[in-house]
Amino acid sequence: MKIEVTNPITGMDYPDPDVIRVRDIYYMVSTTMYFMPGCEILRSYDLVNWEHAAYVYERLDSTPGQMLTGEANIYGKGMWAASLRFHKGIFYVCFVANDTRKTYLFTSKAVEGPWEKHYIEGFYHDNSILFDDDGSVYIAYGNKDIFITQLKPDLSGPLEGGLHRLAVSDVGHPGLGYEGAHFYKINGKYYLFLIHSLRDKWMRVEACFMSDSIGGEFTGGDVLVDDRGYCGQGVAQGGIVDTPEGKWYGILFQDMGAVGRIPVLMPVSWEGDWPVFGRDGKIPDKFHVFSEKPEYRYEPLAQSDAFRGEQGLAIQEQIRRDRCFGLKSAWQFNHEPDLALIELDRKKGQFRIKTDKLCRNLTQAKNTLTQRTHYPRCAGEVTVDFSGLREGDYAGICTLQGSYGLAAVTKRHGRNLIVMQSMETESSLQRARRAEEKEWEQVAISEDAVRLRVEADFTGMKDEATFFYWCGEAWKKIGVTHKLYFRMDHFTGCRFGLCVYSTLAAGGSAAFSDFIYEV
Repeated sequence: MKIEVTNPITGMDYPDPDVIRVRDIYYMVSTTMYFMPGCEILRSYDLVNWEHAAYVYERLDSTPGQMLTGEANIYGKGMWAASLRFHKGIFYVCFVANDTRKTYLFTSKAVEGPWEKHYIEGFYHDNSILFDDDGSVYIAYGNKDIFITQLKPDLSGPLEGGLHRLAVSDVGHPGLGYEGAHFYKINGKYYLFLIHSLRDKWMRVEACFMSDSIGGEFTGGDVLVDDRGYCGQGVAQGGIVDTPEGKWYGILFQDMGAVGRIPVLMPVSWEGDWPVFGRDGKIPDKFHVFSEKPEYRYEPLAQSDAFRGEQGLAIQEQIRRDRCFGLKSAWQFNHEPDLALIELDRKKGQFRIKTDKLCRNLTQAKNTLTQRTHYPRCAGEVTVDFSGLREGDYAGICTLQGSYGLAAVTKRHGRNLIVMQSMETESSLQRARRAEEKEWEQVAISEDAVRLRVEADFTGMKDEATFFYWCGEAWKKIGVTHKLYFRMDHFTGCRFGLCVYSTLAAGGSAAFSDFIYEV
């Protein structure tokens, strides 16, 4: 059955995608940075609709930064640009983490796991694994200079005396040079797909280089220079995949402002041995793909959550939740969670977070529970029981990024207050850790629970968040409309977050219930 493609396909922040097909199922992995559980793999039967399949790990190395110990953090770092492969009945996921400077290799016989963690000696930025027909294994990687290195048969490190060569170079590029390697062997030819920017202005473009042999000359150039008519934001970096019928498609990402980098689907055809992205050099506004299972119902990637017990969960869903700290797969923590500080009471329908340290602002708060925001608009609302807060504590809903916005409840001089606060960072590389929050409005209340709401508008990179509280009869705006940004300090799309943190004395807590996600 044919279905129409609507780009961008997920509407959410899934950057640096790599995609494979195993029989009639497509799998896509993307960058999850510092969020945990991490390295999410999605599943599809048509390349258009996607659902959660697995997280490769719950924790990575439990470093102080990954655990938000003290003022340590790994914002802007963590895992990214994974390579996903399936070879002789085994799934392989390979990526680097820029905080640990290690290369990780995870393997599993089933995409759902369990996954075994290994390391590859060396650091291979934006890598891509290739299993060659003769049993050799290669890894392509780098920035500006793209190298190919032969690995040992067990992938534990470089093969002594094996191939190590410079394949493509973009040295001297004033902006983003070649990186984001995707390495394939198709019909006996070797292909390197790479991202870089135009030299005369910032715009991501996709390039491809081809060689007749692994040691031969790679020749090529740009194969896609298109922004889909969207704010000059190019489409590049990702994988290509064939269908059971022999058609080819590419999934590359597009910068779409504060909401993040969203996958875009496009047809790929071949002129001789050369791949042609889109049609006439452009990604078509509308086209159709064939669905292998048109009747299949996909689980949404963003979900509401009552935090209550659910009867009759399927075995696979229960296993999946067991690997997501017992939560729905749509949730990720801002860093590795401290399970001793959280309590999920499914009878009461409450998710409670307790504090154990003092925080300058919410970016250092442990156990912030997040979901991706959705293009072009979305909203999140939640009830906060703050009876367990202490003086100087904050609990509420935020738009998590370096320049975050927050609607929260706090106890101040014995009074219960609803406040709207924000963090303003001046440049893409300034960390919010040392900056101070700005409070825009406070409203006194007598209750111990309040319902809070945030609405986000990403239309045409408008990138604004507006906060509300329920005043008994209607939603009432609090504070200012907050400007959102995609910046390098966090390097991820904006997320909704449920957060609690202390500024004067640790040990307070708050409980969240009846979270509603609207698209």
